[in-house]
Amino acid sequence: MPRPWDRPNRRGREDRGRLLPRTRILVVCEGAKTEPNYFRRFPYAEVFDVEVVGTGRNTDSLVEEAIRLRDNAEREGSPFNEVWCVFDRDSFTAQSFNRARQIAQNEHLRTAMTNEAFELWYLLHFNFHDAGISRKTYGKRLTVAFKQEYKKNMPNAYDLLLARQPDAIRNAKTLLSRYAPWNPEAHNPSTNVHQLVQRLNELAE
Repeated sequence: MPRPWDRPNRRGREDRGRLLPRTRILVVCEGAKTEPNYFRRFPYAEVFDVEVVGTGRNTDSLVEEAIRLRDNAEREGSPFNEVWCVFDRDSFTAQSFNRARQIAQNEHLRTAMTNEAFELWYLLHFNFHDAGISRKTYGKRLTVAFKQEYKKNMPNAYDLLLARQPDAIRNAKTLLSRYAPWNPEAHNPSTNVHQLVQRLNELAE
């Protein structure tokens, strides 16, 4: 029986007749449902193995969990090629947030961060936002934008937002360009989630 990583590459990328190994990517999210529900909906090609984990942890404890999962995978002989940590500024202390960023950098983990909350990425699908608002306001604005009650664990957010994704990427880039340099701990609103989204789009069929 063929092993999963021996499946034909749908994109036709072959190395002189030899099948390429599967690329393994780990995405570790602060939220237990909101972010995982979103990132699991990307249509990854079979040659990629993308594992999305919702931890319910925050800042430095989230990064430490990502390190643990990465190290376990290495010991088991199935290492990840990339590890991403997805977390928010929220109301955590600057010390805790910046410590998480530093640990991730020291461990060569990639980060997708938002100030204040992940829902800013959703809002950028509908309009450009450059005024700081409380994370408690996001839900009300998204209810209006979605034209239905917004719930943090809604399973179809990716599908509802997909057509507007190019707008969100453009808005997120424009927002980051206004900060020189970007300080995700202090700059509200801001996000670089679009960088992870663009990376995952590269893995899509």
